[in-house]
Amino acid sequence: MALSLTCQRVKRHKTKSIGSPDPMDAFLGLYDNGSDSEDDWMAQLNGAQSLASNQNLPPEPQAGNIEYKLKLVNPTRQRFEHLVTQMKWRLREGQGEAIYEIGVGDNGFLHGLTNEEMEASLETLTSMARRLGASITILRRRSVDSLDKEGNGGNLSVAEVLVRKVPDDQQSIDLRVAVLGNADVGKSTLIGVLTQGQLDNGRGLARLNMFRHLHEVQSGRTSCVSHEILGFDSVGEVVDYGKSTTAEEICENSSKLITFVDLAGHHKYLRTTIRGLTSYAPHYVMLVVSGSAGVVGTTREHLGLALALEVPFFVVITKQDVTRPQVLTNTLQHLDTLLKGPGCNKVPLHIETEDDVITAGATSLSEKSVPIFVVSSVTGKGLNLLTKFLHVLPPGLGALEREKLEQEPAEFQVYETFRLPQVGTVLGGLLTQGVMTDKMNLVLGPLDDGSFHPVQVQSIQRYKSSCRVVRAGQSASVALNIEIPNLRKGMILTAPHLKPLGSLFFQASIVVLFHSTSIHAGFQTTVHIGSIQQTAVLVGIMGLKQIGTNDTASCMFRFLQHPEFIRKGARLLFRTGSTQGIGRVTQVFPTPPTDESAPEK
Repeated sequence: MALSLTCQRVKRHKTKSIGSPDPMDAFLGLYDNGSDSEDDWMAQLNGAQSLASNQNLPPEPQAGNIEYKLKLVNPTRQRFEHLVTQMKWRLREGQGEAIYEIGVGDNGFLHGLTNEEMEASLETLTSMARRLGASITILRRRSVDSLDKEGNGGNLSVAEVLVRKVPDDQQSIDLRVAVLGNADVGKSTLIGVLTQGQLDNGRGLARLNMFRHLHEVQSGRTSCVSHEILGFDSVGEVVDYGKSTTAEEICENSSKLITFVDLAGHHKYLRTTIRGLTSYAPHYVMLVVSGSAGVVGTTREHLGLALALEVPFFVVITKQDVTRPQVLTNTLQHLDTLLKGPGCNKVPLHIETEDDVITAGATSLSEKSVPIFVVSSVTGKGLNLLTKFLHVLPPGLGALEREKLEQEPAEFQVYETFRLPQVGTVLGGLLTQGVMTDKMNLVLGPLDDGSFHPVQVQSIQRYKSSCRVVRAGQSASVALNIEIPNLRKGMILTAPHLKPLGSLFFQASIVVLFHSTSIHAGFQTTVHIGSIQQTAVLVGIMGLKQIGTNDTASCMFRFLQHPEFIRKGARLLFRTGSTQGIGRVTQVFPTPPTDESAPEK
């Protein structure tokens, strides 16, 4: 049963709902954060499209990474220093990326510049960027209908410029994109074409590099989580395995890196897919749909997962080369209806030109817009628009949010464990907060008895290259100084002074998206919280004896096997068979270690 069984809006009640259930509306209601109305968002979208249509832009935002400049012709030395400081601030707001609108007033009016004024302004902008070690890329340049100083029609234009600077403490700007979609829609093939620089032969040649197991090669279906990277250099050119032989070369030559997280599409691997989504914390989701098959299988369920986890997503329709035009039109219409429905409440953006790409990039973090691409991995049609969109995608975290996370104590969530010869214990995971360095003393746990064991970070690798520092929001592999038995996914590395404790019991506010009958105390389900995946039993329902589809309740859970480290406010998903639900942790009850001789910090 998919997370989005229907897109008909129903009202949530504390008791069981009557009529057709709407799980998608239920979880959207749970995570309502007071977003802007549809009219407000449409105004924002129109503003993003106005440069392409010669209309006025909205007034310049005071915060963020967008800057309007009427002209930058021969500034004085003092003015130039002020402009450089301003660019530095905009880059900081945009996590190393800023958008400059040249020829536009602070009120958003498209004044336009002559060719001489535009060239001089772009030269000044280049000097400003060079001063900060940044690069510029002209995204688009358009003529405007305006009058020159004598009142005659002039050859005036405006330009939109991307300024990019890799932060001093990073090698590149990183984005994680999770790839979802039903089985056999071409997810692995699409990633292979994007990252290898070669088109597919129509029989799945490009996907072979994505598979990790022999049975995946034999069946053609992904069953585990795999990763591949795509880079962009300072001028926006693609850096892939067609131009570089190793991942290290791609990292060295790229100012921006896209990490594709290829997830399984078949329903029997849904637990692996959910774990990949919750563990890797992607910045974006790429939902892949077959043009010939349409929205089938697990597509709706994967769409529901992206909505439940509040991850911005875009849609890529594949197999354009083997899909009849009428069938492709029907698929697009069906997709539009699904996205516009009350349960989704999105605005589809069909990408056909480079202007559409820039508009989609400007609104990619919006809760409303969903860019839709139509591509072919065999002929290459539409792939240039998709790669340009990936190039202009903004980073996921703002500067203030990132700085706040980096000031917290280090917390590294483990989602992979290895034991390598001559290296020892290696943990793969995501640093959710703080800063981690090599030779850093941390504690690892909770172990089966709930205790945490002191360890030291021996070395760190990112993208198969050694590094000394990992910052909040970055994934890495960490080698430890000692062997620890019974390691598992879901553990954490954190600072010893926090004296962390695992928990067997926790309370959460949940919404049941679907259940065939009613849920009572004693109900067992698989709970996903970040990289944690463990069976838990429902101990009690606060104020109610039972709950069913679309019901909201505060419930007490108990892990069946061993304690886990969870935080108040963490998002959770639970499912057993067709039963599915989502929620947030509202209270945690730490469990002291059962072994009194457990190692101290």
